[in-house]
Amino acid sequence: MYEPIRTNSVHRAMAGTSSDFPHRTREEELDIQLASHLGALLAVTDELRALAPSADLDQAAERLASQISRLRGGTAPVRAVPTATGEAAALHRRAHALAGRALVVAASRADTASAILAAERMDAHTEALASREPALS
Repeated sequence: MYEPIRTNSVHRAMAGTSSDFPHRTREEELDIQLASHLGALLAVTDELRALAPSADLDQAAERLASQISRLRGGTAPVRAVPTATGEAAALHRRAHALAGRALVVAASRADTASAILAAERMDAHTEALASREPALS
């Protein structure tokens, strides 16, 4: 039904050869994506730590930093200075969403350690949100 393509791609002809392009594997792309999601989760965790310091958040921040460092080949994540502003419930909702995204990428990458960490953080933020909601009568 369709006529086969008879010429080389315009992009390939412009580049000369395929080796002119920096290519990443699927795993490398997933590592970058997972490190980004965990980095965003770390930033929100640091914000929560500034609002309400706790040993759980301190431990979570260290574990997140460790996973990010591992994914980035030993490079430590950049940590911003928290502003300690904002509503804790909104930060917990954002952290829950970020942990969910990280969990999806970790699962597709088959990274058990990151998947477990993301799932634990989702549970922790769900629990924090549930404890803040007023009891329904």
